Amino acid sequence: MSAAKATVDHDTIRRWVEQHGGCPAHVKSTGSKKDPGILRIDFTGFSGQESLEKISWDEFFESFDANELAFLYQDENRFNKLVRRDTVRDQLDS
Repeated sequence: MSAAKATVDHDTIRRWVEQHGGCPAHVKSTGSKKDPGILRIDFTGFSGQESLEKISWDEFFESFDANELAFLYQDENRFNKLVRRDTVRDQLDS
């Protein structure tokens, strides 16, 4: 298994998520009208069905940037994680 890559590039994130059958989501019951709360990537048919709700890419990336998050991922599987940018600044590709 290869090491995780880190990015903040919206196109890279969206492409990876869609190629792996995912979509932007947030944890239900978190956030407010202007804040989606806890962001996640949802993969239909997996454990998030009851706890996650789909959101638009625009809403996802607005919160992603406002909260200074980075996306960790591996190309060969569905591993992904949202982390604070300052924890992976030296690993960012974009």
